[in-house]
Amino acid sequence: MFGLFLCQFCGIISGMENSVIYKCTQADEGLLLKEVVRQRMKISSHLMKKLKVQGGITVNGSRAGVRLRVKAGDVVKINYPEERSYFEPQDIPLDVVYEDEDLLVVNKQPGLIVHPTHNFPDGTLANALAFRMEQTGEVFKPRFVNRLDMNTSGLLIVAKNAHCQDFLSHEMAADRVEKHYLAIVHGIVEEPGTVDLPIDKDPNHKARRMVTEGGYPSVTHYWPLKTFDSENSGNIRGYSLLRLKLDTGRTHQIRVHMTHIGHPLVGDELYAQLYGYTENPEWMPRQALHAERLEFPHPAEGKTVSAFAPLPQDMKNCLELLSKSLV
Repeated sequence: MFGLFLCQFCGIISGMENSVIYKCTQADEGLLLKEVVRQRMKISSHLMKKLKVQGGITVNGSRAGVRLRVKAGDVVKINYPEERSYFEPQDIPLDVVYEDEDLLVVNKQPGLIVHPTHNFPDGTLANALAFRMEQTGEVFKPRFVNRLDMNTSGLLIVAKNAHCQDFLSHEMAADRVEKHYLAIVHGIVEEPGTVDLPIDKDPNHKARRMVTEGGYPSVTHYWPLKTFDSENSGNIRGYSLLRLKLDTGRTHQIRVHMTHIGHPLVGDELYAQLYGYTENPEWMPRQALHAERLEFPHPAEGKTVSAFAPLPQDMKNCLELLSKSLV
């Protein structure tokens, strides 16, 4: 349970777990209930239909049809069915950098898969969350709003209910979620730039993506923070530390775009092999990519959530070696 919170701008009250409450204002007088649910409470049409079938929408405590016309002062409540995690609890280190009743943000360590797959049936972030719920007594189904590759570190948003996931997925699609990364790449990058090129699956490789005409729109902005000149960097001279911002969130987007412009990520065996790098260096045994910062609107409280994850130790070590010309 948690305390009531009234958003002075949107009228939404967060009242009980698995529910959202909205008190209608004079401006809502005469609107259809479905208009209030969609426009004021930011519930998608798909989710609204599911809630309607489940009887999850009430007005003043009574189940109501979505064509009901509301009056000022009416209290609209969305009740989500209680959901449980079906993942096996496993005691795996978990770095939570932000949490409230609707969501949490985790700083994922490199080498950790987000959720079980055929090749990785356990030992995942989902298993770690299940263990944490077991310890805290919370009950929710983890819903991952964004994803990170196994060997990419940094910030992940986990929604605790369907509305939060639905809302943030919509905000992400509308480019209202700020996603900032740090990467160490091959080559000297001296000027900031933007890669605005479509991405789709590589028909010649089951795991890779590629820039291709007719692919999904993809935009990556980048800024050089530091460069390291070196004669020992293989096929491409030198290295650069970059800050990157995504306007879209395609699979492997940063890895694909930076490879395409001639700056594959250090340690990225999947894409750097296109430039002749066939093994990950011992000094950076995974792709040097870290999701450093997230900013996004809260689904209920009308505020902006900001989360930050410092550079992990392996990337710090890599930069130190580069600065000393030890690689």
